[in-house]
Amino acid sequence: MKCGIEIHQRLDTGKLFCSCPSTLSESTPARIIERKQHPVSSETGGVDTAVLFEAQKDRTFTYLVPPESACLVECDCEPPHKMNEEALFASLSICTQLGSTPMDEIQIMRKTIIDGSNTSGFQRTALIAIGGSLETSRGKVGIQTVCIEEESAGIVRRSGENTVFRLDRLGMPLIEIATEPVIEGGEHAKETARKIGEMLRIAGCAQRGIGTIRQDLNISVEGGARVEIKGAQELEGIPALVENEAQRQKKLLGIMKEVAKRMGDNPEIPAHFPDVTSVFKETGSLLLKKALQKGERVFGLRLPKHAGLLGIELYAGRRYGSELSDYAKSAGVGGIIHSDEDMVKYGITQAEISVLRTRLGMESTDAFVLAAGEERIARKALLAVWSRALESEIPSETRRALPDGASEYMRPIAGGSRMYPETDVPPIRIGQAELERVKNEVGGRNAEEVKNRINSLLNPELAVQILKSRHLNLFLRLCDEGHDAKLIAITLTKTLTELRREGVELRDANSSLIDLFFLYSEGIFVKGAIPHLLRKMAEGKGCEDAVKELGLLRITGEGLKRIVEEEEGSMAGIMKKYSLLIDADELKEFLRGYKAD
Repeated sequence: MKCGIEIHQRLDTGKLFCSCPSTLSESTPARIIERKQHPVSSETGGVDTAVLFEAQKDRTFTYLVPPESACLVECDCEPPHKMNEEALFASLSICTQLGSTPMDEIQIMRKTIIDGSNTSGFQRTALIAIGGSLETSRGKVGIQTVCIEEESAGIVRRSGENTVFRLDRLGMPLIEIATEPVIEGGEHAKETARKIGEMLRIAGCAQRGIGTIRQDLNISVEGGARVEIKGAQELEGIPALVENEAQRQKKLLGIMKEVAKRMGDNPEIPAHFPDVTSVFKETGSLLLKKALQKGERVFGLRLPKHAGLLGIELYAGRRYGSELSDYAKSAGVGGIIHSDEDMVKYGITQAEISVLRTRLGMESTDAFVLAAGEERIARKALLAVWSRALESEIPSETRRALPDGASEYMRPIAGGSRMYPETDVPPIRIGQAELERVKNEVGGRNAEEVKNRINSLLNPELAVQILKSRHLNLFLRLCDEGHDAKLIAITLTKTLTELRREGVELRDANSSLIDLFFLYSEGIFVKGAIPHLLRKMAEGKGCEDAVKELGLLRITGEGLKRIVEEEEGSMAGIMKKYSLLIDADELKEFLRGYKAD
């Protein structure tokens, strides 16, 4: 097996080719745009197969334009501005950590994509560095390329042949790190992704949160083909995706070998998709009855020598028939019915099957596939099934990662024909001056050094939690300012998590927490008051105002002495009454002197 991984990380630097912020918006759209997109030839005259595949769907696209996070550039009504320097130099600092070699000149390219995810019909991307490596438990994993590119628009909803997108995400910068295909299995892929993700978080330029980082896997087995699995969100799901894909390709190779053996020297039978609606005019099948009531029709396909093959399990929960169904779905139907399924669950009778087999001219070694829908779509779906079933080799394709570790067909794998130079943005020279700027001004934290520092400050459990935390950069900043590392880590990982479970969320977490720890270091309040203050600050109060409003000003000095005397030096009694106002360590120290007296 060969496996490589591509990490796509959104950067928190503002958009790549305009001055809009790289933040998602919840505001009402300022305008709505509707478009269709069409395939165009590359500079070499070819049209990419993935582009042609999307063009056949004949979809329309609606774009919602939020006013504060999308402009005329995202609407494709204005040329792109020059590339965001902060995003570029942050990406180059990552290249330094990987040992990658920056390009002397960065040429922005257009990558044709007409699935609606870009208003222009293409995505801007640029190769910025090649080579380098990452150290893992199984040795070095080589880096092939580091690119910077535009994020796609976010899907709001799909309805029939229309897809609605929102443009706040479109144009955010992504750094893409692609490894060589030397990863040795699912667990190794997970480790590699985790290490790259850690490096990006520690560098301080990455956005945090769900959807800000994605992993794409490239997998092949001997005799198989390169398959790209897109959109792996969770590290824990990567091993299953890798192992299932390897298993899928091995099983498919066995099925193709069996088909070839059964077919022998027999010529292929021409594709034929007869209308078999009349077979089911009195059917008890709820599925088919519903389709007929909508005015749809049922079409059939004979698959020669395929009896018993469609039910073969490729891996747990997925059969060969599922593969063919994915191809049919890509043509627009909801799915297929095939002869290796239990017809009882569909309500299809043996008598109907007998008539169907006769109408299709089937032999005992043949299989059948049914598709219901509008004639053009249903016939197109069965043609997709026919073409896939009679492939003589595993096709290279792009698949979508599913949460259970499975994957499903999306489209043919893209090739070089969809790339051509961007003429609206000039090439960017990377000389010695730019490399010195990366080194001296941008810098970027070294991942291993940061991990070692965190491990020296915290116990192992807290160290792991803070490395995964969305507040990692804030933790490092507060530590740099001399605050208590353990208290910071507990607040960022445990206290804030508990408050979120209560529905309490800080509006501006960074500034609020910086304010909180500054006042704590000044001795204004004690540790026990922190959760209460954060609840009040989530309402929009400043930390100092929250302290006053809640009456949580720290008791020290003469006030502490008076309380000790009133409670006759009982630490338990004092803390029971004043745990939110008195620091336990200060009280212990005071009591030592008090008892000595």
